[in-house]
Amino acid sequence: QVQLVESGGGLVQAGGSLRLSCAASGRTFSMYGMGWFRQAPGKEREFVAAITRSGGSTYYADSVKGRFTISRDNAKNTVYLQMNSPKPEDTAVYYCAATRMGYIVRRPLEYDYWGQGTQVTVSA
Repeated sequence: QVQLVESGGGLVQAGGSLRLSCAASGRTFSMYGMGWFRQAPGKEREFVAAITRSGGSTYYADSVKGRFTISRDNAKNTVYLQMNSPKPEDTAVYYCAATRMGYIVRRPLEYDYWGQGTQVTVSA
């Protein structure tokens, strides 16, 4: 069982920066691949970024590539999402998720545990 708690959301101006954190419980954090997803009102949950267990591989949605960076600190049981140059269309509830898969996965169904989400609002 893994419990995930996101933090760091809030209001940010377009072109600014924001860093989301996701703290995981348990001693097996390094055994899980991690991902960030987001969901805007009236839209389906969409993939944002993913990172493998060791942090050696990452993958991004085209919409955030070059602006967002996913990273992890296994010693701190934490995964991060650095959001640079956010746009109003990035406004959503952001969720972190953990998967037992040993490779990058992008579908929500492939993730086993989810956090409660944190709201990010980007003003123009």
